[in-house]
Amino acid sequence: MSDVGHIGVVGGGAWGTALACLARRAGRQVTLWSRDPSISASIARERTNAIYLPGIALEPGIAAAADLADLAKCDALLLACPAQAVRTLAKSLPGESPVIICAKGIEAESGMLMPEVLNEVQPRRRIALLSGPSFAEEAVRGLPTAISIATVDPHLGRPLAAALATGAFRPYWTHDVLGVALGGAVKNVLAIAAGIVEGRGLGANATAALITRGFAEMARLGQAMGAELETLTGLSGLGDLVLTCQGPLSRNRSLGAALGKGTPLARYMEGRRQVVEGEATAPAVLRRAARQNIEMPICTAVDAILHKGADLDDAIRALLARPLRREGE
Repeated sequence: MSDVGHIGVVGGGAWGTALACLARRAGRQVTLWSRDPSISASIARERTNAIYLPGIALEPGIAAAADLADLAKCDALLLACPAQAVRTLAKSLPGESPVIICAKGIEAESGMLMPEVLNEVQPRRRIALLSGPSFAEEAVRGLPTAISIATVDPHLGRPLAAALATGAFRPYWTHDVLGVALGGAVKNVLAIAAGIVEGRGLGANATAALITRGFAEMARLGQAMGAELETLTGLSGLGDLVLTCQGPLSRNRSLGAALGKGTPLARYMEGRRQVVEGEATAPAVLRRAARQNIEMPICTAVDAILHKGADLDDAIRALLARPLRREGE
């Protein structure tokens, strides 16, 4: 694959819109499709996405697709939808061009990572995965952002990175699809835990310990599944974990902070259009960990708080009461 001149973006949320703008700045022809046609029209005609990126003027020249079939002749498709919608949309993707998955999570029903879902639905499609520490609002404003593009196709990573690289937006490519996919999924669950620590007022020491011990859980599971430690300590693993646990724009951290202050999950989610991926991913992560016989106490506590009615303070006390052990175990 030598040139990616025309990029199709599937999804008109914050991240899909930001990626469409970045691709335009990199000199690509861009066509965007959204499930909500009013969003596509607003981006194309008014250069705004008032629902997901309010107050930000978007790059001109982004075409609006009325139907997914309009993306059939694109050189590459960016699948920028919530993780739980990947399977449904993947079944409808037109053409034969490579698909770059931009969703982070694990499918709740099947327990599959996003590349596994796409491989099952479209086994002949060339795929890549885009992930890393990247708040859409900062990336679209031109603030320095570095991400990973993972693909097992040796001829795909470099041209995809070149197609999206512009100014302060720097893609790096890797072959470790599993590591990139897992890091992007687990960090969302851990960010909910970091938010709970914040909302409960447990302090900076506790946050630092949470991120460190949470990364240890991610690394244990990742290595047991065959991911490379270099990937897990890189942008899409540790980098994204730090951002999502501490960044003020993190939806997962914000959910955790609300829970920590006593807001019930159902009340917090009322009327919200943006998905909080860690909520659905938590039990799926634990199912994957059980297959590998890997303990993930922080993720287990988050799942218990979200889905099993566990008391916050009891869950925190249980974590602090775990047996002392040598660091690294």
